[in-house]
Amino acid sequence: MSPPLLKLRAVLTTMAMISNWMSQTLLSLVGLNTTRITTSDTLTQISPKEGWQVYSSAQDPDGRCICTVVAPEQNLCSRDAKSRQLRQLLEKVQNMSQSIEVLNLRTQRDFQYVLKMETQMKGLKAKFRQIEDDRKTLMTKHFQELKEKMDELLPLIPVLEQYKTDAKLITQFKEEIRNLSTVLTGIQEEIGAYDYEELHQRVLSLETRLRDCMKKLTCGKLMKITGPITVKISGTRFGAWMTDPLASEKNNRVWYMDSYTNNKIVREYKSLADFVSGAESRTYNLPFKWAGTNHVVYNGSLYFNKYQSNIIIKYSFDTGRVLAQRSLEYAGFHNVYPYTWGGFSDIDLMADEIGLWAVYATNQNAGNIVISQLNQDTLEVLKSWSTGYPKRSAGESFMICGTLYVTNSHLTGAKVYYSYSTKTSTYEYTDIPFHNQYFHISMLDYNARDRALYAWNNGHQVLFNVTLFHVIKTEDDT
Repeated sequence: MSPPLLKLRAVLTTMAMISNWMSQTLLSLVGLNTTRITTSDTLTQISPKEGWQVYSSAQDPDGRCICTVVAPEQNLCSRDAKSRQLRQLLEKVQNMSQSIEVLNLRTQRDFQYVLKMETQMKGLKAKFRQIEDDRKTLMTKHFQELKEKMDELLPLIPVLEQYKTDAKLITQFKEEIRNLSTVLTGIQEEIGAYDYEELHQRVLSLETRLRDCMKKLTCGKLMKITGPITVKISGTRFGAWMTDPLASEKNNRVWYMDSYTNNKIVREYKSLADFVSGAESRTYNLPFKWAGTNHVVYNGSLYFNKYQSNIIIKYSFDTGRVLAQRSLEYAGFHNVYPYTWGGFSDIDLMADEIGLWAVYATNQNAGNIVISQLNQDTLEVLKSWSTGYPKRSAGESFMICGTLYVTNSHLTGAKVYYSYSTKTSTYEYTDIPFHNQYFHISMLDYNARDRALYAWNNGHQVLFNVTLFHVIKTEDDT
């Protein structure tokens, strides 16, 4: 084949490769055929709300929203995925635009050559027809050679037509990329008004303002219970598990106490993940057996009811010693005034945002619930409130912000039925349902740090989320 034809075939092959590459790559780069953007090593999935979450909210007494904050997670703000991906996309489009410019120049040069060759071929075709009409005047040999060359060139004519069409397509691509580059540059200028460090500082400032806002929140009133979230399945039908509400953010130890009697072994886990996997870190052998399942860990110590007594024990995990013990005067024990399910649950120890509490019943209060606030060091009763709710009719109970919430059943159809405020010494009947998924709750306690209810539900350790109504404190509040 002659050199001009070889050159033409190389040009056409290049054009076919470019057209195919453009059809596959351009759509991928601009995001028309996928939501994924390829980086140098990884494939990152970008979702519309990646890295953003509702952080907290608050309301005034009239129900107006005062402090609602939506903030990005700190570990994502310093490396904004969307901005980074947009910048990489813009760089690719700009690089592609430069490549298209080079290709366009080469195409225009080759196009002029093709047009010239097309003219020559058409002229040759006309001459060939003329010669064919007068072939009798030429030698047969020369005519045959000329006919073979023409037969070889004839298939190139429709190819040249396609080449002209491809050249127009390259021009269109060039214009589209120019427009796309302009749009992407505008978007980058819009969302890239702040550099990453400045954005990070803005988020830190927002978090500081949020913490200041949170400090102005008074205790909240329980509005809703959602869940449960099943954390683990273990132990007997009855038991308790808990974390320390006063522990630091880095201290996430979990304590586990199986059964409601005839046991002294407390198991400790360094984290919730270790608890789920069963990676026990330490075991404590208490000096006394406990009664019931209503223990509480508070500020590094375990508070529990000593078996067959109304004595409260304070046990230090750090020293492994009993730091204090005190009899809860007149409190019934050993299934005299338990919750509905029994299990020596006469004395319920709990903690909330205000401090340490004991919930129990006495003969003097006709078996109705008594709430006592305790000194966490000496276990001395600081103040008591007598309610009119029968202890034996309660499924379980828990304290949130100085208010006792009582459930009406430990079985199916459970709801928070009654509440008593120690701040106002008043009660009300409520109707806050929650899902008793495993049909038998033998422990239900609020954790102020986690803003969650820990529950032991028929051998399942579960968590419930709570929704609280907050009130903003003013400078006039004492």
